Amino acid sequence: SESDRIGHSLSEGENMYRSVRKLSVQKWLVKNNIPCSLSKVPNIAILGSGGGERAMVGMLGSLSKMGEQGLLDAALYMSGVSGSTWCMASLYEKANWSSDMKQIKVVAERLGHSSVSLKDKVWKLKKYHQTNDNFSLTDVWAALLVTTIVKKIDESTLSNYQTCHDQDPYPIYTVIDQDCKYEHLLRETFFELTPHEVGYTLAGAFVETSSFGSIFNKGVLTTPKPEMDMTYLQGLCGSALADVEVILTTLKEWLKARFYISEFVEWMLKSIYAWGANYNFLHKMNGRPRKTTHFEDAGLLENSPYMSALRAEREIDLIISFDFSAGNPMEVRTKECKKLDISFPAINYTKTDKDFYVFKGLKKAPTVIHIPLFNVANCGSELEAYRDKYRTFQGAYSPEMIEDLMKKAGENVLNNKEKLLREIAGIVQQK
Repeated sequence: SESDRIGHSLSEGENMYRSVRKLSVQKWLVKNNIPCSLSKVPNIAILGSGGGERAMVGMLGSLSKMGEQGLLDAALYMSGVSGSTWCMASLYEKANWSSDMKQIKVVAERLGHSSVSLKDKVWKLKKYHQTNDNFSLTDVWAALLVTTIVKKIDESTLSNYQTCHDQDPYPIYTVIDQDCKYEHLLRETFFELTPHEVGYTLAGAFVETSSFGSIFNKGVLTTPKPEMDMTYLQGLCGSALADVEVILTTLKEWLKARFYISEFVEWMLKSIYAWGANYNFLHKMNGRPRKTTHFEDAGLLENSPYMSALRAEREIDLIISFDFSAGNPMEVRTKECKKLDISFPAINYTKTDKDFYVFKGLKKAPTVIHIPLFNVANCGSELEAYRDKYRTFQGAYSPEMIEDLMKKAGENVLNNKEKLLREIAGIVQQK
């Protein structure tokens, strides 16, 4: 019978994928006058941050121009948090989507002009209620809200990706373990989902993707359960309201004068407000007695999926990070890496509204290219107006807003194509 895997090595499936993908990256380098031997092919990861529909559409616009300019073929990995995972899931619906880029137009068209009927949403919710032992608010969120934004119910599964994406960057979806976060176990908090395995990115405990959600006892699969579908996975990754503490802080501000009410609300929320409940595949192992564990939107801790790219075994040389978040998450990242003893380049901003930053990696640290969505280069004097127009929590965007936002995100790639190529060539020389 199947068991989980304790250890830090990459899965066999991911390793096989890497060896095939590196050959195509090598061909891309030669085509772009950056000849190099296979051993010097750089490991490049594209990251997309959180930020609701703004992140989904911004990622779509960024990837559209990366593909059009022939830069997407340089990437070994693509990793997302929250809204960016909605974009990834929509693109990866199609086998080898990055080889012809038509799927980007299909998704943009769908976001602007389609919808899922209320009847279909309720049908989906009922289905989750009947089939998910650990039914929680994430099921409600996925069936009712995520489908409103991504305009589709996607019943395929992540393990289906294994056979149909050999020409695309390897996808990594990220969430966090809410229970570990509350216990301040930082290394155990970061969790990733890939086509072959899901598990704890830094702590090193994994299970086959098709068995995530099944019941394990002392590391051995005892009761198989169906794998979650991509609509639920998008709800899990993009569940920004899943943090009781965040909501309690807000409620307490409102209820300051009504102490007893706020105490009651706190009790009620902590009793009922369960998100992302899932069978714990480490049940009765490593001092983990809990039969279930809870996952939530990784953006509630870190709004960009850096930890998946900083997993030592992936040996990432260059991170191209598209940042669609409302704040500036770079300072948080430096502090976290320091706590976890992970090499990360020094972050030094002189101006905070540029469109392209390069933080050079030294020794083991990868080089980081940081590209904020709205900046002086693509917004000019309308920078604040754009930030205000595209907020994280608002209704679904109109077709005009989607077109405009994709264009703005794409300009960041067009304006910096030569710089991106130069940095990639520099990494090859360093290796």
